Amino acid sequence: MGIHIGIEHRTTYRFDRPVQVHPHVLRLRPAPHCRTPILAYSLRVTPSEHFVNWQQDPFGNFMARLVFPEPTKVLDFTVDLVADLTVINPFDFFVEESAKAFPFEYEPQLANDLEPYLRPDGKAGPLLTKWLSGVRTPTAGTPIADFLVALNRRLYDDIAYSIRMEPGVQPPEETLSRGIGSCRDTGWLLVDALRRLGLAARFASGYLVQLTSDQPSLSGADGPSADFTDLHAWAEVFI
Repeated sequence: MGIHIGIEHRTTYRFDRPVQVHPHVLRLRPAPHCRTPILAYSLRVTPSEHFVNWQQDPFGNFMARLVFPEPTKVLDFTVDLVADLTVINPFDFFVEESAKAFPFEYEPQLANDLEPYLRPDGKAGPLLTKWLSGVRTPTAGTPIADFLVALNRRLYDDIAYSIRMEPGVQPPEETLSRGIGSCRDTGWLLVDALRRLGLAARFASGYLVQLTSDQPSLSGADGPSADFTDLHAWAEVFI
C-alpha cells in the first residue's frame, strides 16, 4: 500500500464589477493513462450557477467545458484529488520486438497515428544540431531503455535547473545557449530532440510531490527537509 496524499489546486480571479464570463475549457484532470492511481477527484467552480460538460480531446485528455449564464465578480476553479503514491517500476513496460534497439522505425499505420508526436518544432538550430550529433552515431544498436536513460543523463549533465517564473517555454536553442532552464524548458527540449531522433514524444504536465523521509538516509543524500508540492512538466516517449 502506498502513501495517500491530497492535493488542492485553486485558481481565483476577482473583478471590481460583475463581468460576463465567456465559456472556459479546463484541462485540470489527470489523464486516463496516468500511472499514479487517483483515488478521488472533484472540481468545484464559482459561481455556482454554471453548466459543465466533460469531454475528451482527440488525444484522450479530459476537458471540462464550462458555460456561465450570468455575470459574476468572482471566478474560482478548485481541484481536489487524492493520489496513491505507490511505488512504480519505471521500467515495467512492454517493448515490441521491432523497437528493442535504437534506432528503429514505427510500423506505417502506427507512424500515421503518431504523426503529431513525430513532428519537430520547425528547423533545428545550430546548437540543437550539434547536441544531437553526439547522440545518433555512438548509440546505434543500443537497447532502447538504455538509450533513453543515457539521453536523460546527458540532458541532466548539460542543462542546469532553475525555477523560472516568466510565462511561456524557452525554445530548445535558447535553453542550450543559456545552459539552464525550468522543468518545462528541459521537457520541451527533450520532446523536440526525441522527435528529431525519430521517436514519438509529447509534452506532459502535472504535479511534483516530495515528502520528507521518516528516517535519515543510510547512503546518499537525504530527501527534502519539508513536504514539497509544485507544478511540474516532463516528456513522454512512445516506444
